[in-house]
Amino acid sequence: MLSPSSLGTQMFRAQNETVKTHSPLVLPALSLCQRELVRFIRQRNRIIGALATPVLFWVLIGAGVGKNFHGQGPDGDDYMRYFFPGTVVMILLFTALFSTISIIEDRHEGFLQSVLVSPISPMAIVMGKLLGGSILAAGQGLIFLLLAPLIGVRFSPMSFAAALIILWIVGFALTGLGFCIAWRMSSTQGFHAILNLFLMPMWFLSGALFPAKGAMKWVMGANPLTYGLAALRRTMYWSSPSGSAITGLPGWQTSMIVSILFAIVMFLLASGIARSRVAADLQ
Repeated sequence: MLSPSSLGTQMFRAQNETVKTHSPLVLPALSLCQRELVRFIRQRNRIIGALATPVLFWVLIGAGVGKNFHGQGPDGDDYMRYFFPGTVVMILLFTALFSTISIIEDRHEGFLQSVLVSPISPMAIVMGKLLGGSILAAGQGLIFLLLAPLIGVRFSPMSFAAALIILWIVGFALTGLGFCIAWRMSSTQGFHAILNLFLMPMWFLSGALFPAKGAMKWVMGANPLTYGLAALRRTMYWSSPSGSAITGLPGWQTSMIVSILFAIVMFLLASGIARSRVAADLQ
């Protein structure tokens, strides 16, 4: 019969072995995620930039275009309400993508090279970055989402929970997309150039500014961000699923499936790219 001390020693060893088994992925990922959150909190200018720019877009574009925009929203003519979920997605886009700029900064500072030569799996690096970026993106999107009552949108507990899930999924996918782009970049200037050339049109063609009609409907249908925005828009009209604001949008199930697949593909693609080395790693 084992003594209490012997039993405790065996239990400690078993627990230690369990931690060692999972630590190559879980612990490094959580540590990198925590580092991203701490860095963001210490850089308050990023909070202002990620929130202020979309809010200005929402107010200025909404006020300017709203007078000539008809047929959307529960009352048929409320463009500010129509543009609201597009602004939330813009916040997710800015926060998620700008969080991946830290990859370029970490490479210049030598931190990334130190992580790469450690026994940490590249998948753990990707998971940590994506978790940190998606939490930041969803958190800032949530702050703006709390302004929904100002435009007459009332979330139920169920629709609000669904909106939070969508924010995290879309934020995770966009952070993965930003990771894939930033990994091979050696300068932040090049990253911003790609952002303006590729990622902003992706937002424009998601249905954030105008509904899909004619030939543009096919182009928007090929954009995975369209489905995340459609799912978020549907949560705003959860109690009135037949309203004019969601007419012609992809269905709820289709939007969720495509958004989840988008997030999974971006994670797998980022994990594959993280296994490669770039010229900047040798500098």
